[in-house]
Order: sequence, then structure tokens, then C-alpha cells
Amino acid sequence: MNSARSLADRVLAINNDLPIRTDKPVHSGKVRSVYWLTDKDSRRLIAERGYAVAPDAPLAIMVISDRISAFDCIWHGEGGLNGVPGKGAALNAISNHWFGLFKQQGLADSHILEIPHPFVWIVQKARPVMIEAICRQYITGSMWRSYSKGEREFCGITLPDGLKKDQRLPELLITPSTKGILRGIPGVPESDDVNITREDIERNYAAFNFRNLQDIDFYEKLLREGFGLISTALEKIDQVFVDTKFEFGYVTDRNGQEKLIYMDEVGTPDSSRIWDGPSYRNGEVIEKSKEEFRQQLLSHFPDPDILLNKDRMPERSALARDNALPEEILLQVSHTYLDIAAKIVGHRIELSDNPRQEIIDVLRRDYDLIV
Repeated sequence: MNSARSLADRVLAINNDLPIRTDKPVHSGKVRSVYWLTDKDSRRLIAERGYAVAPDAPLAIMVISDRISAFDCIWHGEGGLNGVPGKGAALNAISNHWFGLFKQQGLADSHILEIPHPFVWIVQKARPVMIEAICRQYITGSMWRSYSKGEREFCGITLPDGLKKDQRLPELLITPSTKGILRGIPGVPESDDVNITREDIERNYAAFNFRNLQDIDFYEKLLREGFGLISTALEKIDQVFVDTKFEFGYVTDRNGQEKLIYMDEVGTPDSSRIWDGPSYRNGEVIEKSKEEFRQQLLSHFPDPDILLNKDRMPERSALARDNALPEEILLQVSHTYLDIAAKIVGHRIELSDNPRQEIIDVLRRDYDLIV
């Protein structure tokens, strides 16, 4: 593989400073940045591109990066390697594949309207459901750590005694948590990522942004069927779908009808655990997702408690800021992401030579969105 120095030029680490025309602040998350288009540009694109949305729907350009986050920090490598080569394109390709399959199978649409570049989505603004829906088919990770300490109830679901680490669960578990800090909901603490129960959602469905009680049943149906579809597809390439996160929102179609859709990303190595099938059958867990990187970080630093203990967040932030990781760690992550993406979508993911310039060129030439 190329040296870290040459690869550094092919990595998109900063994605919130592109000259995309917008009249609102750019929203930059851990991995993606969102550029809300002007009302004039949104209406123009809807008319020119024939998007099946309301004529006044707000649109955005969503640009992924190659940054990698873990333990709530962004990490970087030696030689100016400020991201993972191919990671952004791999994540987008995998999400696009599953979203397309969901639509093809009649589950639900996504927020994506068009894909101008491997790093870019044109999306319709959605009103998010304020829930991160975690589906679990195996007991591992944080659930196993709590279970091994004697905890048996998770989000209102009671697990039996006698389960073993990494064992397949008797049934698919839905263990939702809050998305953001929600205030004024009885019994739900006012902090991010708090576990909630189905009863919490039913009693306070409007506070979670559901239109009605019936949509909670539909949301669970989309969770179970979406998980099952991905799991079956991964079985065909001998990979194990362990757990994943789904997010949902509401959009309005061109007929003025509001509908529940999938949003964010889905079934990716960032939002899911995926295990190698042959290794799992032989009693060994080989991660094909970001969990591999987390384990590498825990092994790399002499005091892993800094990464696991939320009370040591200032030390953890300094650790990520002040330590350039060895090149081979980030290149191993690159290999894992590109390999699982190729298996899922059926072809290799090619690295862009200059993703930043390519994005600017296509958005100028085909969409007239560059200032």
C-alpha cells in the first residue's frame, strides 16, 4: 500500500469548509458535515432533478469524511494521516446498498435523494425520531459487561440466567436509548444516550417525535425487518450481524403526505458489530467493524481505564489529541472497512485521488452549488 504521506493526500479529514453555497451554519458531526441549501437552491434542484419531495422541502448536502472516532474522541495517525483511507467511501457505499435493498423490499425510504459522489449525499430534511434504536442478536460489549455483573433487565426486557459471552440471544432484542438530551419526560433522565423502555416511548410518544402510537409499531417492524434483511444478506457472505443502530425520521413527500423513513447510516462497520463467520464457528471472534479499532486502542495505551471511564474524559481527550497512532493501526482499519464493503456491495471501493477537489468539481458542474 502507498506510504502514509501519499495516502494522507487522499484522505478527507476536514469536510466542513467546502465552498458550498449555504445561508446557515455548517453542522459538523464526528464523521459527517451537513450544508443546508438556500431555499432558492432547494427549489431549483427539486424541479431540475425531479426529486419526489414537496416543492418547498429543505435540502442539504451531506459530506462524509475519513475521520475515525472511538470512545467519543477523534483519532489521528503518524505522517499526517488524519483519517482512515477509504473509510468514508466504504461507509457511504454500504449504507447506500442497504437503503436500496430496504426500498426494493418495500420496507421504507431513506432521506437520500441522490448520490453525486462517493463521499456525498443530497438529502431531504427529516424531523428525527429522538431515539437511537439498538438491535442485538448476540450478547456482547456493554450488555455482556452489565450481564456478567448480575444485571438481567435491559430496557424493560429480562434476560435469563446462564448466558455465555458472545452467545446468540434467544430472540432479537430492541434496546432503545435517547438521541440527545430530552427534558421533561417522566422517568427519563435528562442526559444523552439514556436507556428507555417500550413503555417509556408509548407513554410519551409525542416527546420522542412520533406522530401517533401506531407509528411505534411501524418503527419496530422496520427495525426487525431491516435487521433481518441485513443479517440474511451477511450470512450469504459468511459474516455474522451481531448488533446495529437504526435512526428514523419523518419527511413529507410530493403529495404532502408525511412518512417515516430510515435516516443517518445503516448496517455499517461504524454503526454495527459484524463478525467473521468461520472464525465465530471455531470459537473465535474476529471483528469486521469499528470494534476492532476500539480493541486496538485498548491494547495500545498502557492505561485502558482512561478510554473506558467516563469520569476521565479530559485525560482521554488529551490522549487522542497528543498521540499520533502508528500508521499500521489506521491501515488495518482501512483494510477491514474496504474488505467488508467490497464483500457487501460486490465490488472494490476505489480510493479517490483528491476527494475534496472531486466534490467541488461535481457540485459546481452538475448542481451549480459552489460559490
